[in-house]
Amino acid sequence: MTLTVTLLGGESTGKSSLAQALHEQLNRSVGLSSVLVGEHLRHWCETRGRAPQAHEQVAIAHEQTRLIQQAAQEPGVDVVVADTTALVVAAYSVHYFNDRSLLPAALDAQRGFGLTLLMGLDLPWQPDGLFRESVAVRDAIDTLLRHEMQTAQIPFQTVYGQGPARLQQALRAVGNQLGRSLVPSDPSLSEGRVPWNCEKCSDPVCEHRLFTRLVRGEA
Repeated sequence: MTLTVTLLGGESTGKSSLAQALHEQLNRSVGLSSVLVGEHLRHWCETRGRAPQAHEQVAIAHEQTRLIQQAAQEPGVDVVVADTTALVVAAYSVHYFNDRSLLPAALDAQRGFGLTLLMGLDLPWQPDGLFRESVAVRDAIDTLLRHEMQTAQIPFQTVYGQGPARLQQALRAVGNQLGRSLVPSDPSLSEGRVPWNCEKCSDPVCEHRLFTRLVRGEA
């Protein structure tokens, strides 16, 4: 049975970088067949050279879900790694257009995915043309995603760390779902290892404080 792993988060939270790294690690070092589903919204914006308008959001959300479901139906695929889902599109619709109409379908689709990884807010915000606006927007989307998933009782796990540390957390989460260890033995991936964080904290400030203390080795 194919496991679908979805990466959620606001702008500049490392979704695309982690999705690519996770996909490559699963294929190269773990021996699983992995398919990477990119962010349809980014492709849409790059093709048209602009951000979508309110009435264009629903088609973008539906296409993201369709692409993920299509990948999961490919024969011989063990893991689908999805760089965002319709829920992120829905969250931006709420934030920018005060439109909550995309949420029911997006939450229903999210509920059907095997593993949801929410990106932590510990990475520095970086501009990226059409795709990023500000740290405030990133934090607002993070809060929206947490609130909607918690209200809908959709489980998620938050990943922190940079580079190898974040990849290691993601691999551990995927391994737990598959019932096998996927954490590489490469010592470089163990350096600066970040302990797992609570997955249901709704306060990003509290969560980040916990992360900082764990990294410093405090009790």
